[in-house]
Order: sequence, then C-alpha cells, then structure tokens
Amino acid sequence: LLKFNISHRFGQINEGAYELWGLDRSTIRLSLNYGLTQWLDVGIARSTYEKTFEANAKARILYQSTGKKEMPVSMAWYSAAFLKSLKWQNQERDHLFSSRMSYAHQLVVARKFNDNFSMELLPTFIHYNLVEDEQDPNDRFSLGIAAKQHITQSVTLNVEYFYRFNGLDKYQDIFSVGFDILTGGHVFQLHFTNSRGMFERAFIEETSGKWGNGGIYFGFNITRLFYRI
Repeated sequence: LLKFNISHRFGQINEGAYELWGLDRSTIRLSLNYGLTQWLDVGIARSTYEKTFEANAKARILYQSTGKKEMPVSMAWYSAAFLKSLKWQNQERDHLFSSRMSYAHQLVVARKFNDNFSMELLPTFIHYNLVEDEQDPNDRFSLGIAAKQHITQSVTLNVEYFYRFNGLDKYQDIFSVGFDILTGGHVFQLHFTNSRGMFERAFIEETSGKWGNGGIYFGFNITRLFYRI
C-alpha cells in the first residue's frame, strides 16, 4: 500500500477580514508512506513550517482480535526524525548540522469498541538536539488521546488532544476536531485546530494558538491510496 498525503492549513481565524479570516495564509505538508510489510510502514515528508524534512517509520506490534488469541487492543511504535532547514539567523558563527535535528517517539495504543467508535492513547517523547534557551528541556513528554466516531459509513468525526507534562509555558496544548470523508480511493479531511504545524514535534510542543481568543486554524488533508494489483 502506498499513501500520498497533501496537508494544507490556513492562518488563524482571528486575523480578521483583511486576511480573509486566515485564508490568505497557508502552511503545506507533503508526505509519502509505503507499507514494506504488513507490520512495517516507512515514510518521508516535507513541511513549509520551518522548511522541515522528515523521515518516519511505524511498526505494528499487536492486533486487536477475538477468538483463541484474544487481544483487547492494537499497538504500534512510531518514530520520526525532523530536519529544520531554515537559514540560521546568525550566519557568522559556526553551527553543527546535528543542531537542526529533532526526534519523536510514540507508542500508539488503540481499541475499537464497536463498528462505529474507536479510541487511541498516545504516550509521546520528543527530543530536541538544540533548544532556544539553556533552561529549556531537551526531552519533553506528553500524552495524547484521540477518538473517532462514525456518523455514516463514509463520514467520521475525529477529536484529538495532547497534554504536555514539561513543555514550554509559552506554548499551548493542542486540541483538534475534524471530519474524515471517504470517497473511493481518496480520504478527504476537514479540521479545526490551534496548531499551525502538522508533524509531531511542531503540533505537540510548538502550538501557539488559543481556542479562547480565536487562535484557530482551519485546514484540510487529501489522502490518495494506491493498492498493489
């Protein structure tokens, strides 16, 4: 299975009529994922947010099942490496290539309760090789929770929230709500969120928008699935 994803996020709604409530601004992420085996996926991506390149892998550990080998949950391990390719502000000093790198590791624990409702728990570890201030932690921990409810056979309602245990005070916990619409070989997603970034380090640890004052981003994703013949 090959999956190509185009993610698009506009500016904040509270930017007002001059910015057409955020529609004049945009952030884009392009990603390509391939299933090497039934249990291992690998992928690459590029985001306009901080001109970030990404490589990731997801290994499935357990499958929810019933019968002789009953398993109440599905479980997978996800890891990603991020390369920020923005030019350094201070061009006169020497910079290490490793300072551009950050990493995410995540355990995905999912359970399908019935044909219409499922949930995930997402304990996550983010590591920065370089932080803005020496007081900032290089290692940051969070716990996410996500839920999906089928409204119709082809439409689902999705909700996601991450609580940051030791994130920076200037950033916010992310909360997102959206819809998936299945149309043949495409999945079309519409969502509202307080994060501009669309990869783990950015949307978990660098979310600046606040739902309370309209710091909300509208966005959409288009996913195209290619199956082996």
